[in-house]
Amino acid sequence: MKHTTYIHERSDWTEWQWSDKALLPLVSRVRILQGRLLGKLSTLGFELNVEAQLDAVTLEVVKTSEIEGEDLNIEQVRSSVAQHLGVDNSAMPAATREIDAVVTMMLESTYHFDKPLLLDDLLRWHRALFPAGYSGLYRIKAGMLRDDSQGPMQVISGGYGREQVHFVAPSADRLEQELEQFLLWFNTPKSELSHLDLVIKAGIAHLWFVTLHPFDDGNGRLTRAITERVLAQSDDSAQRFYSMSAQILKQRNDYYRILEFTQKGDSDITGWLVWFLQTLEQALLSALETTDKIVGKAKFWQRHREQALNARQVKMLNILLTNFYGKLTTKKWATMMKCSADTALRDINDLIEKRMLQKSTAAGRSTSYELVL
Repeated sequence: MKHTTYIHERSDWTEWQWSDKALLPLVSRVRILQGRLLGKLSTLGFELNVEAQLDAVTLEVVKTSEIEGEDLNIEQVRSSVAQHLGVDNSAMPAATREIDAVVTMMLESTYHFDKPLLLDDLLRWHRALFPAGYSGLYRIKAGMLRDDSQGPMQVISGGYGREQVHFVAPSADRLEQELEQFLLWFNTPKSELSHLDLVIKAGIAHLWFVTLHPFDDGNGRLTRAITERVLAQSDDSAQRFYSMSAQILKQRNDYYRILEFTQKGDSDITGWLVWFLQTLEQALLSALETTDKIVGKAKFWQRHREQALNARQVKMLNILLTNFYGKLTTKKWATMMKCSADTALRDINDLIEKRMLQKSTAAGRSTSYELVL
């Protein structure tokens, strides 16, 4: 069988090349969107600004784990993020130690964006991801580089007997030297890399680290934490208002496809960087939509601040103002609020009377309702 040559097996594998002609229009669009988003957020009051951070960091933590097939309790994640941001979380469920460790890692990666990234940081973050030293049922070396004692590190898909090898990482005996080279480049002052825009650097850092795959597990999450640090540098802000992981999850198949193609290619990584910047562009557009929702939500509650509402109504209105999908019917209200259909209808009719809800004009088999905005 013919041996596949991986990018890290080439003598020039970190002498990255790309086409400025292909990238510069994308870099320009991304930079404009970053400016628009940060500009819009700067006009918000303190409370709305913190709410935007809370939403974005919660989304990033949940989605970076979901990419790896791990579903975290979103309310517990939100509780942990709120605590770190100094927001009252007494009404939220307490976060587990494991969730709090992941949140701490993600926030630390961006809070200290202006400090050098050290190998000790990576080892500490890895221990935080696997505090018990297990990944599922498997014992791993938490806080230590892999040693390949169980064979080479491979990225594989398919069931037993139908395995397909997508990538084989560099051998363990290369890792210390490779990581030293990566961190030396990563920590090079911006003034010495004046030709390299930081959003391009974020894409290179992502590809470089995930290709090294230096740990038994958790490499994807650490890669995205490192990416977040460079994006914080590009924003010149520790505050995070958009989620790259959420956008990668939406395009997960494309992500793995372009990654595999690039890791089997040469040092010209234009295709990867185009994909990365397009994905970042979509993440920023989503963040702008979310920010508009936060502003709209604040205006809605300000307009109806004197209305007396029960807990179900407040909860449902907040869902409708943020992340509600599909049509709101009496049955759906009853299911989501865990009440009877009669109670749901009374709640809805009361909100119609208060001009907060109205019957939808969209055709359908059941009567549906929408916000009065």
